Amino acid sequence: MLAVLSVALMVVDARFDYLKPVRSQMGLVLSPFYGIADFPVRAWEGVRDQFTSRSELLAENERLKAEQLLMQRRLQKLATLTEQNVRLRELLNSSALVDDKVLVGELIGVDPNPFTQRILIDKGEKDGVFQGQPVLDASGLMGQVVEVMPYTARVLLLTDTTHSIPVQVNRNGLRAIAVGTGNPERLELRYVADTADIKEGDLLVSSGLGQRFPAGYPVATVKEVLHDTGGPFATIRAVPTAKMNRSRYVLLVFTDSRTPEQRATDAAEAQVEADRKAAEATAPAQAPAAPGATAVSPPAQTPAGNGAAPAAPVTPAPAAHPDARTRH
Repeated sequence: MLAVLSVALMVVDARFDYLKPVRSQMGLVLSPFYGIADFPVRAWEGVRDQFTSRSELLAENERLKAEQLLMQRRLQKLATLTEQNVRLRELLNSSALVDDKVLVGELIGVDPNPFTQRILIDKGEKDGVFQGQPVLDASGLMGQVVEVMPYTARVLLLTDTTHSIPVQVNRNGLRAIAVGTGNPERLELRYVADTADIKEGDLLVSSGLGQRFPAGYPVATVKEVLHDTGGPFATIRAVPTAKMNRSRYVLLVFTDSRTPEQRATDAAEAQVEADRKAAEATAPAQAPAAPGATAVSPPAQTPAGNGAAPAAPVTPAPAAHPDARTRH
């Protein structure tokens, strides 16, 4: 009876949405158990850190200092590039955000099904997480949220066989579709022409098409390109840049939800406001010049009436009618 009930529940859950509220409430009830199940790992890491030898700590400290210097150098270059990007966006009258708002989450569970690439994170509806939200780690895109519970959420990884993402080659902008293979170390590009300009080592980034994933985030690196003689499409395999089976902390991205029309309208309004402020800033500088101009014009007309030579440089004088001079 329990087996029949289990099969019936699986069929109903797969074909209908009746059990989603029940699953959400179950996720709320089971949230403490995820923390309890993860407690031995945390305890072991704490004990291991306590017994780390002094020499290892000193060596790690030196290595971290060297890495910090390298990261600071990269950060300086990144700050320069960010400022340059901001200036270019201002020239293009664009109001798009340079950086997206993110929320840090922690992985607390992995789906045991070997045919599914899903993980469980410790952020849910109470934290503002929504279905379809992009998820990435420190190296690149990982996937998207497919199920939201009050305090937890399930993330479908890019490498799942049911997942696809539009990408483009960072070198030349060639667009393609990256499909999961079920292997956490491999993606495949579908329907890429055999003569397309793509080669090993090319970086694939999200193209932003479909408005699900933000554009410009690293997705994968091309590892192998196989050309089929006589075939219309090439076989292209890529390695995800994100550490699918090693990352513990993830970033939940909150992208700009405005439509292109709204972004264009906001950009136009921002440009009008900037022009108005610029006009107000330049108005006081122009005000003192006006009295000087009016003060010069009467003396210029007075010598002209007397027939003096200095009246020649004044250009408005020839525009007067001849009869006006006769009256003077």
